[in-house]
Amino acid sequence: MAKNLEISMLLDFYGEMLTDKQREVVSLYYNEDLSLAEIASIAQITRQGVRDSIKRGEATLIDMEERLKLAAKFRQMEEDLTKIIACAREIVFEAEEIPRTRPIIEQAKEIERIADRLMD
Repeated sequence: MAKNLEISMLLDFYGEMLTDKQREVVSLYYNEDLSLAEIASIAQITRQGVRDSIKRGEATLIDMEERLKLAAKFRQMEEDLTKIIACAREIVFEAEEIPRTRPIIEQAKEIERIADRLMD
C-alpha cells in the first residue's frame, strides 16, 4: 500500500515526464486501482504492454525523485509546517497566562495562520 501512495505522489510531481500513454496507464493503475486487464481494454494494448508501461513509468518516476527530491522536500516541508503550527499554538497557550503578552499572542497567531495557509 505504501508503494502505491508513493508512486501516486511521484506521478503528481513528475507525471509530465512520462509519455502520455505511460501517464495514463500508471494513473489508471495507481490512482483508479484498475487491473491490468481493465487498463489493457481502455488503452487498447495487451496486458503485457500495460505491465511494461507501468514498470517503465515507475522507473522514470523513481529516477526523477532520486535526482530532484521534490517529493521528499515537499513531505519535509509539510512536517516542518506542522511543527511550526504546534509551536505557535503552544506559545499562545503559554502566553495567555502571562500579563501584557498580547503582542506575543498576536504574532504567534499570525505565524499559525501563515503556516496553515502554506499547508493548503
